[in-house]
Amino acid sequence: MDNENMIIAIDGYSSCGKSTVARALADQLGYTYVDSGAMYRAVTLFLLSNHIDLKDLTAIRAALPEIHVGFQQVEGSPRVILNDEDITEKIREMEVSEVVSEVSAIKEVRQAMVAQQQRMAAQQDIVMDGRDIGTAVFPQAQVKIFMMADPKVRADRRYRELHHAGKNISLEEVFENLAHRDYQDTTRKESPLIRAEDAVVLDNTNMTQEEQLNFVISEVKKAINKKR
Repeated sequence: MDNENMIIAIDGYSSCGKSTVARALADQLGYTYVDSGAMYRAVTLFLLSNHIDLKDLTAIRAALPEIHVGFQQVEGSPRVILNDEDITEKIREMEVSEVVSEVSAIKEVRQAMVAQQQRMAAQQDIVMDGRDIGTAVFPQAQVKIFMMADPKVRADRRYRELHHAGKNISLEEVFENLAHRDYQDTTRKESPLIRAEDAVVLDNTNMTQEEQLNFVISEVKKAINKKR
């Protein structure tokens, strides 16, 4: 294990603040941050933009080799790159949010993205967040965190984020979207959202971002000491 790159897996429900914690953690440790959820959103955006029927598995399989997702730091801000195009804002549109769980449940899509994720981890220390990082993508991860929060709190956080971005959507619509995604994420056949047996639960319903970061850093320190 001493010669392996450090892998920190942060899984959990939608709008639990996984990305916020993961980004802050990666910044503090000097690791590479990989937003796996953004990768599935990128695939979804590609399919929608190219008018590929989400029920047409043959067309989706044919498209996957054309989809290359990466991450770049631009003036200290992580950006999502799809085939050389910055799509960071586009993948957060409701059009993508409404069907991303459906796309991410497709076996071939998951296989393609997992292969890209594993290549990233082979080259560097990483912090990756998603739904199945600690169970399917990196079951060998040295640190596994499973994040959760009260559904109403999660919906309110997402609503504020969208409202701040100028999106005209109601809190009820956001709540329904999250409930739908929770159902799809936890019941899908391919790599459903479940807590890894060795994952530490982080319920951040009543926690500040600083408290969450300190919690995860404490777990990382334990893992580093264990490696020595």
